[in-house]
Amino acid sequence: MAHLSSSEDGEAENTPAFDIIQHGHKDLVQAIAFNAYGDRCATGSVDGKIRVFNRHQDGVWRLCDNWKAHAGEILELQWLTPTLYPNLLASLGIEGRFRLWTENPSAAPGRRFSARDGNGKDASELKSSRYPYRSFSIKHDEVTRCTYVALLASDGHLTVYEGEEPVSMSLIDYGKIDDFQACPKPNRGEETCFKVRFDPNPEPCYTALRAGMPTDTLSLVVSGLTAVKIFRTRDTVTSSFGAATRSREFYLAADIREHNHLVRDVAWAPGNFRGYDMIATACQDGFVRVFRIDTPFNKDDGKSWSLGDILGNTRTDDNPASRSSHPRRQSQIPSGIRAEIDKSGTHGERTSTDLPGQIHHTIKVLSKLSVHHSPVWRVGFDDDGQILGSVGDEGKLMCYRQLPDGSWAKSSELGMMKARMTAPPTNLS
Repeated sequence: MAHLSSSEDGEAENTPAFDIIQHGHKDLVQAIAFNAYGDRCATGSVDGKIRVFNRHQDGVWRLCDNWKAHAGEILELQWLTPTLYPNLLASLGIEGRFRLWTENPSAAPGRRFSARDGNGKDASELKSSRYPYRSFSIKHDEVTRCTYVALLASDGHLTVYEGEEPVSMSLIDYGKIDDFQACPKPNRGEETCFKVRFDPNPEPCYTALRAGMPTDTLSLVVSGLTAVKIFRTRDTVTSSFGAATRSREFYLAADIREHNHLVRDVAWAPGNFRGYDMIATACQDGFVRVFRIDTPFNKDDGKSWSLGDILGNTRTDDNPASRSSHPRRQSQIPSGIRAEIDKSGTHGERTSTDLPGQIHHTIKVLSKLSVHHSPVWRVGFDDDGQILGSVGDEGKLMCYRQLPDGSWAKSSELGMMKARMTAPPTNLS
């Protein structure tokens, strides 16, 4: 993509700021994902094919591989963290199958993810026996080297898996953490949309830690129909045949009830160094809403902002020997039956209760943006949480920035325009 200029000022204005890539799909591109470094891009089409592009040192994007991944439309794509080797790509198809694709770095270009016949060779897959999956999210903990997979089905049921093996590429090795009804089940024939996203931050914000939240807490935001809910994990200890077992279960941390129309997308902002979390939603009513999530703490708790005070009560002791040296603690461990009774519904819909380990949350609406004037389909934050982007029915990308008072305002607008190519003026002299 070249430009023509007659002066230095014109050269600066005409310099291309974006690369227009011919993706090569023969149908509508439904999903796209970049890796953490921004040098790999995966696109998923309605025809079920995935194409992977690599950005080379000369700045040119070149096709790496192309294969048939699903029998129908591809709903979502996500790269796993680059610290895992080899590279892994996750996909979800309209048929409800969640698949992991492993790259073979030693293979020739065009065969990194696929076989010779052009079909993919997935490393592993998961499918629901009840209702098809409609959204997924993956998070990798660099400290524990564990990978977590959250899958949301079309009936609002959420299942979360944990892989303890750092290099495990088979979903068979993943254990189920929790399984419950996250959203109301839709009625037959009702238009639906489900999304689930992990908290992208490595650990909770410092105010949540001071409020008593463990550093290894898992956080999820789930949207289904008009409901948007935030779930976090709390530690539970059960006793089975005299043996104490530490586990985690999700509880309803916040219920956002600001939507009267279908929620199309939801995003969790990175960068919780602000002391609070932010959630953005894209709604069919044409509004982009940004919410602030706080975890109030007692200022008279006798703690300071030192690392020792904040993390003093949030560190979990994983040493079995140290746990066995506290007979009083062992005697207070509930039985397995009692633990199931105390749960707010293992497979049912979770409700807000005052069980041990639950942290109080507050919700505040920061902004309600209506710049699209049409249904909003996608919303997302940049890697720093400083820029918010949304795409609506009119096909334009709107970008927003946060103002000093905490609200968000439109900063830029991007759109594709068809223009006729004009020939450069000829010099007749």
